[in-house]
Amino acid sequence: MTRESVTSRQLLDLLKPHASFAQGLVITSLPRGGLHITQPLNVSETVMRSYGEGLHAEDRLSWQAILGGEPVRLSDVFTDEAASRNGYVKNILAPMGIKYVLALPLSGPVLEGYPGSIHLLRTAEQGDFTTEEIETLQRAVKVFEVDLAAARQARRTGAAAHQLVARPALSLTVFDSHLKPLTPTEGLDGVDEGLRAQLIEQARQQLAAQSGLDVDLQRITVPDSHGDRWVFNRVVYKKYPALGEGPAIFFCLQPDCTDWNGVRVSDFQADPELSRLIPAVKFMYAEYSRGPTLTEIAQQVKLSPFHFHRRFTELLGMTPKQYMLACQIQQSKSDLLSGQKELATIAKECGFAHQSHFTSRFKQATGLTPTRWRRMASRRAPNAAADQN
Repeated sequence: MTRESVTSRQLLDLLKPHASFAQGLVITSLPRGGLHITQPLNVSETVMRSYGEGLHAEDRLSWQAILGGEPVRLSDVFTDEAASRNGYVKNILAPMGIKYVLALPLSGPVLEGYPGSIHLLRTAEQGDFTTEEIETLQRAVKVFEVDLAAARQARRTGAAAHQLVARPALSLTVFDSHLKPLTPTEGLDGVDEGLRAQLIEQARQQLAAQSGLDVDLQRITVPDSHGDRWVFNRVVYKKYPALGEGPAIFFCLQPDCTDWNGVRVSDFQADPELSRLIPAVKFMYAEYSRGPTLTEIAQQVKLSPFHFHRRFTELLGMTPKQYMLACQIQQSKSDLLSGQKELATIAKECGFAHQSHFTSRFKQATGLTPTRWRRMASRRAPNAAADQN
């Protein structure tokens, strides 16, 4: 197996020689908030539906592994009595005859920057995982993640070829009901000062507002201290027991369109509905500059335009139009930093009607005109600036 072919689909098979287990589940966070089961292929429809419709909010095992960055056993998280009351344990693990679970953290099983975990499940007869087994499995996961990161880098093309302005340090930040940031890294200390202040203020406002909806997703743009804008999905859960009492507010940084284009159908084996949309993502990435219609895009996955638009928006946390605009903006940023093309040429090649339309949409997306953004980005990305000389 070459590094370029590595995907999360292989992880369960790679771990089998290191320790026995009855079943495994690969779980990831996503830009629409919450958690999602992605592997293996044979996860039952009942489990997928139950987890997706709310039991992920009770998956304390995954969140402790993600936020702590260390392996966690079921017995580390719950007493037997508490486990019997937990929805994830009671409605998913117990019907499968599972007694013991080990959760190992994953830095980004599907999308870079969106962490997850792998749950290895055992029956009572198989017994709990030993310390030696956990250490062996943890080493195997780390080797896999090195290979996965290399594979992603090898697959990145097009707009990603140029070094754009560095993305914020965190793709996923969660605030609990006490306004405490919960993150899978070192917290907000290394995050741009302007972004940090904006996220905290947004979280404070949401806690005060209490919309009453069980889940409220809004797409927002948040400026950093340099004036550049970043797109986040702000997802407010009225209750999210896995992260504590009361509401939880997720801030999910929109992945680069090249990151979405790098996702493969096999990355979502457990979810045929979501994996079905991946060819449409790749089609839009390849054709965005000519502006394909919604009907044409929907035909790629044999869905009606209405059903495709609804499911794409629900499952990916953005509309098809927003994804194609993200492709346009990212390519135009790459062209701006290369310094080889006039604005009119960039506008035409990226699919904008004319230069003024390009300028308007670019400023709406980034907060800056293309010319001002290029000056700002050149100061922040010395390697990119050097490419212009």
